[in-house]
Amino acid sequence: MHVPDHFLDPAVSTTTAAVALTGVSVAAWQVRQQASVHRLGFAAAVTGFVFAAQMVNYSVLPGTSGHFLGAALAAALLGPWLGMLSVTVVLAVQALVFADGGLTALGTNVTLMAVVGVAVAWAAGRLLTRLLGRSAPRTAAGLGAVLSVPAAALVFSGLYAVGGTVPVDAGGLAASMLGVHALIGVGEAVITVAVLSLVLAVAPGLAAADTRPLAPARARRGALGVTGAGLLCAAALSAVASSAPDGLESVALAYSFAEAAAPHAFAGAVLAGYGETADVPVALAGVVGLVLTGLLAAGALGALTAGRPAAVRH
Repeated sequence: MHVPDHFLDPAVSTTTAAVALTGVSVAAWQVRQQASVHRLGFAAAVTGFVFAAQMVNYSVLPGTSGHFLGAALAAALLGPWLGMLSVTVVLAVQALVFADGGLTALGTNVTLMAVVGVAVAWAAGRLLTRLLGRSAPRTAAGLGAVLSVPAAALVFSGLYAVGGTVPVDAGGLAASMLGVHALIGVGEAVITVAVLSLVLAVAPGLAAADTRPLAPARARRGALGVTGAGLLCAAALSAVASSAPDGLESVALAYSFAEAAAPHAFAGAVLAGYGETADVPVALAGVVGLVLTGLLAAGALGALTAGRPAAVRH
């Protein structure tokens, strides 16, 4: 659901940029106050995984694919604030290095996937946890995943109704976006629950809702687990991913506003299109992206919390 440049008019794009900046700033302040050093390292590994997993499109309808957003997994493993920053780093790298998602639309994408996606997933998971207790982290994360994707799709529909550059039927657009992204949400839930199960198997206690003290060895095992899963996605699964248009692209084609997208400013970069522009193997582009997002997340989060005592928990 990477919105390109010129789907939305400048006023809406500016507004979503302000929303994104506010959300990320609040998240950064919260992380500086609360996050532990060990959880920051784990967060960097999760960020790399989210980037890699987003490369693996899967079919949801004939001629339509979906891809992992990662908001629910980030919320389940990192909590809402680290989760927002993690997904934001992924989106920034995709826009600036891989020409995926518009530059003027970066605020929109951060708002949809990092702010709305993580907030909805975290809120839904917390509500279910209160009802079922802390013994059901997978169920809570799965619910958050199912709801977060269509929630982001509905917010996009509302934004387009206000400031879309091509007139369309707002009700029909919302129904189409909700329908296809509800299916993508099911795939999101499957991936989220699978990866969360992997992390909890190799490093019990790493779920964000867990209140047990975070041991460094456990954080390292969790980081290795998600890094291994990310390498599998980047180096192998990306090569067999569906090439069909994703949910947003498919709806844009159906409603005849796909051609409104402006050319990306970095469309000629070496890694644009995940290596397609310069004939770089997609597996190599994926591994480079995984490493780059992980390192940037580690550097940014480390700088954010430098100079203060590490908290025991996130």
